[in-house]
Amino acid sequence: MYLSKKGSKIKPSSTLVITAKAKQMKAEGIDVIGFGAGEPDFDTPVHIKEAAIKAIQEGFTKYTPVAGMIELRQAICDQLQKEYGLFYKSNQIVISNGAKHSLTNTFMAILNPGDEVIIPAPFWLSYPEMVYLADGCPKVVPTKKENQYKLTPQELKENITERTKALIINSPSNPTGMIYRKEELEDLIEIALAYDLYIISDEIYEKLIYDGAKHVSVASLGSKVYEKTILINGVSKSYAMTGWRIGYAAAHPDIAKVISNIQSHGSSNPNSVAQKAALAAIKGPQDCVEEMRQAFEKRRNYMMERIEKMTELSAFKPQGAFYVLVDINALIGASYKGQMIQKASDLASLLLEYAQVAVIPCQDFGCPNHIRLSYAISMENIKEGLDRIENFIQQLLF
Repeated sequence: MYLSKKGSKIKPSSTLVITAKAKQMKAEGIDVIGFGAGEPDFDTPVHIKEAAIKAIQEGFTKYTPVAGMIELRQAICDQLQKEYGLFYKSNQIVISNGAKHSLTNTFMAILNPGDEVIIPAPFWLSYPEMVYLADGCPKVVPTKKENQYKLTPQELKENITERTKALIINSPSNPTGMIYRKEELEDLIEIALAYDLYIISDEIYEKLIYDGAKHVSVASLGSKVYEKTILINGVSKSYAMTGWRIGYAAAHPDIAKVISNIQSHGSSNPNSVAQKAALAAIKGPQDCVEEMRQAFEKRRNYMMERIEKMTELSAFKPQGAFYVLVDINALIGASYKGQMIQKASDLASLLLEYAQVAVIPCQDFGCPNHIRLSYAISMENIKEGLDRIENFIQQLLF
């Protein structure tokens, strides 16, 4: 069979593969604790579900404009203005089938064959594959643990070439949970603008922030960066609406027009009923978001307390999102039942088989010898899962 060379090079998402395996084990009656979740374990708030039911009952089941219904685009504009002082018009917003779709559309809109996109590592594992799909070249730039895995101005400047087209900034970050401070963003932006780069700002976790920290939206840092930023966000994480598949891009009108044109042929409009639900999420009461945020913060605090007591593991306390990036370098070379741990995926396999715990190895996140633990699961499961991990480590031979 002669298949697409480009398509054949795309790797499956390791997070989804591990999550699927853990679910299969559960279906077989095995008691698996899964730390792989990339979605809140809370149900979608009632008022959002009711808006969707009402939309169905009223027959709102036809096509909408390709870029999304006007009311939803305007609600996003109003929210961005209220929260970050950003002034967008509805023709600058394109609603898509999740933020993942928004990112894919964005890369297709700005990249020509061979254009490079700088991706600081650790990164969300889909970024490079999306760039490949758009005929671009991902330029992975490793960051340092001593800098809390955040890109420095020097690292950015050293990796810009004549082919560099864009920079990705993900704050709060998946998988690190780190947040870029305003001063850090300003330093990076100064360089990006000097080289006329697009800035793709993935802000999907912006409402899940802890310890009183503040999210800074990149596009709010001046008129020049506003013109060059494609802001990506959605309702999946903040409103527990992952399956509803509603994300958006906010950008210069010329960029938004190209994104919309691409979407018009790739998928047409996003789901009409889900758009009504997203409208209710954005315009409705926000106490549900705060309740989830507080629960995540408590879980994070407990998880960090436990990890800090396991001398073989180390991690920075995440400031946002719902993940902890765990350094497992101290476990490399250890063995269990004759099987040596040579990389994070070895540890993940052993934990799943012998401790019935699913974790995400971060090789595909550009961060070897690290695993990602999600605290978007119940406190009960977090406690039991960490007990199992701790007990497993105590049985390792060094």
